[in-house]
Amino acid sequence: MGIFSGLFRSRDKPQNRTAGSSYTFFMGGSTSGKPVNERSAMQMTAVYSCVRILAEAVAGLPLHLYKYTDSGGKAKATDHPLYLLLHDEPNPEMSSFVFRETLMTHLLLWGNAYAQIIRNGKGEVVALYPLMPNKMTVDRDENGQLYYTYQRSNEEAHTMEGASVKLKPSDVLHIPGLGFDGLVGYSPIAMAKNAIGMAIACEEFGAKFFANGAAPSGVLEHPGTIKDPSRVRDAWQSQFGGSSNSGKVAVLEEGMKYTPISISPEQAQFLETRKFQINEIARIFRVPPHMVGDLEKSSFSNIEQQSLEFVKYTLDPWIIRWEQSMMRVLLSLDEKKEYFIKFNLEGLLRGDYQSRMNGYSIARQNGWMSANDIRELENLDRIPAEQGGDLYLINGSMLPLGSAGAYADINPTETEETETNEDTPSEEVLGVEKPGGRRSARRASP
Repeated sequence: MGIFSGLFRSRDKPQNRTAGSSYTFFMGGSTSGKPVNERSAMQMTAVYSCVRILAEAVAGLPLHLYKYTDSGGKAKATDHPLYLLLHDEPNPEMSSFVFRETLMTHLLLWGNAYAQIIRNGKGEVVALYPLMPNKMTVDRDENGQLYYTYQRSNEEAHTMEGASVKLKPSDVLHIPGLGFDGLVGYSPIAMAKNAIGMAIACEEFGAKFFANGAAPSGVLEHPGTIKDPSRVRDAWQSQFGGSSNSGKVAVLEEGMKYTPISISPEQAQFLETRKFQINEIARIFRVPPHMVGDLEKSSFSNIEQQSLEFVKYTLDPWIIRWEQSMMRVLLSLDEKKEYFIKFNLEGLLRGDYQSRMNGYSIARQNGWMSANDIRELENLDRIPAEQGGDLYLINGSMLPLGSAGAYADINPTETEETETNEDTPSEEVLGVEKPGGRRSARRASP
């Protein structure tokens, strides 16, 4: 049994890498020599822009709780207590936009997003409070069940007691990012710390270069022997060093000569290097370059397509993580059969005005959209039903497939008789009598 017990072991506990100083990937600096963590990375304009774009995009999407109808459709479950929490305010201290923006920022920087679930005596969710990922650890007990341990600070909302709080999985909304065990995600910042560290180093080089007046250092020559070189160097630097002293005229005495050191081509191209690193960071977060201000490869014809690809390949995976994580823990087993949580992406998938009008025209002519359906999508007032706002129309030149060629099956004799009877007035109308007292039909003169 010892051999088999060694071969067949239960699933190991999750390897949490987001707990403060134990973050393995953040231990030590990057290859560029610059330390990279979530706060130093946010000082990079490219990282800040990408995180802000994704966080605000997710936070700005309409979020609704829907209920399945008997007809197979869906309807907003506004009477459910969870609808108000998700759509309006998850807690008394923040709106739904701020709550989702905060969690999405945590998810992009730490790879995990946590929120404490407050329930009433009936087990219903009454509030959601965000938790810092660097203070949370995930582990398993002796029975193999997951539990969360949170190190609470004084500045947080007093929704729990004690400095270290143990939480059950039903009390934590956990949205994991990309990970190795499916339970705890890894930070994109940590995974790309070398690229971000190089961008930080390049930015510091540029700052020092321009702080020196964009002029390289040089050599100050003296024909004799200088007794105190440091004093001469400090005096020269204070008089002519830095961007504030650029353009001053230097007066050399005692046969002194200044020889500047020419700048290398590699140093002159640091702006190109910095631009490459910005694009590299944009690739890490899968954000199109034009959204971070790089319009070099963008044009009027392809920028709309890039925006649609951003929604499909960047936002949609994050949205699915959010939806499934919330449904897993916020809804009970019975509620999952009747309710579901869904983000509305229609606003981001809208084309330009001309494209929308062409699509509406086709839908209107083919009978699967009414005037009010179109006006609701355009945020316009509804047309009253008595004025035809709810009518579904179709082009008259179109016939059902089964009715095609039906005219050819009609008997020509029957058609002629029908046409004759319709064109000939009845005897009672003309009132003409035949010999013998019978009334005769006569075609009336035009």
